[in-house]
Amino acid sequence: MSILIKNGRVIDPKNNIDDILDILVVDGKITELNKNLDSKKAKQIIDASKKIVIPGIIDLQLNLREPGNQYKSTLESEMKAANAGGVTGMVCPPDTTPILDEPGLVKMLKNKSEALKLGNVYPLGALTQKLNGKLLTEINDLYESGCIGFSQAEKPIQDTEVLYRSFQYLSTFNLKAFLRAEDAYLSEKGIINAGEISTRLGLKGIQSISETTAINKILEIAHLTKTKIHLNKISTADGLNLIKIAKKNGVNVTCDVSIHQIFLTDNDIGFFNTNCFLKPPLRRESDRMKIIDSIIDGTIDAICSDHSPVNEDNKLKPFAESEYGASSVELLMPLVYKLSEDYKIDLGLLINKITNQPSSILEINKGSLSVNSDADICIFNPEHSWEINSKTLISEGKNTPFLNQNFTGKVSSTFFNGNIVFIGT
Repeated sequence: MSILIKNGRVIDPKNNIDDILDILVVDGKITELNKNLDSKKAKQIIDASKKIVIPGIIDLQLNLREPGNQYKSTLESEMKAANAGGVTGMVCPPDTTPILDEPGLVKMLKNKSEALKLGNVYPLGALTQKLNGKLLTEINDLYESGCIGFSQAEKPIQDTEVLYRSFQYLSTFNLKAFLRAEDAYLSEKGIINAGEISTRLGLKGIQSISETTAINKILEIAHLTKTKIHLNKISTADGLNLIKIAKKNGVNVTCDVSIHQIFLTDNDIGFFNTNCFLKPPLRRESDRMKIIDSIIDGTIDAICSDHSPVNEDNKLKPFAESEYGASSVELLMPLVYKLSEDYKIDLGLLINKITNQPSSILEINKGSLSVNSDADICIFNPEHSWEINSKTLISEGKNTPFLNQNFTGKVSSTFFNGNIVFIGT
């Protein structure tokens, strides 16, 4: 099978490309990348004029809900939603049901996802058994079964000695921890960011010190044990300052930010909008602006969707009793484009944070349009206007803070291994 993608604005940060080019795909691989390629070389021609062509997006935080939570969504539905967002690489945390703490479960997930042929799923194995923060899992066995790293999802390790031992083990085998920095004691029973909004709504707040205390502990132990660390969904200005200093001091740390934290603050909760019930909580405007600055200066390495579909019943409950999470994988690229337009940030810099840099964090050979690489490609139409609603979202979770808003920019096609896995309207 041969496909020629013509006349698109090709942005490939890994190869420093931003130009109007053609891409020839043959048998699942990119074989040529140049201007004015001969149309006779391909059986199918796709005109990408006025569109943006980028590597398939790699999402570092995408809850696929399987195994065990099919009442919220299915693996197939959320992989298709990911394809609709241009995503071909999906990192899933271990807090499924059952938890990904046994090799057999990881192999089952990998086999099922591979059979669907919709993208690469990269499972994170549980760092401790049942995510209980006490006993380490068989980390090396989980790695051998297909785990790309190790995580506690939303259940931080409270025992510092256990955290230290887990880092020692990971360092010994040159494996990476993917952690969300939160002090469980300081955030216990907290719902939203502590401040004026939490006081007005009568909801227990979570202070930013919950994040910074955890970051300090993680970075200190990582520095001592020489462990590779990736911090997920950083949300505070103070936390970013700590990471910036740690990087300068040689700590092997990278971090990402959720797309929600770039655009929203706790003020968007309004009068108990449960679609804005997220973890970590939406923070202050000053934190949001620091996040944007940190994307530009390189402190933040990647942008993730933090896609977490929730069924409607659990979002209709009172705020404090509802379930946190939002569907967002289909909105990642449109929001990245909006960020570029609204704040005049170079689009290539932002594309790098959802393609090449996530690939580097995962230590995989993806996230580029290099000749001979797998043809994982996203074609984005920056002029397509659409409304975010239950009919336009493919995900089985229809909950998003951006519900009923109009967007400009939508993925029009996604290729995985040279096969078209999504075609937009």
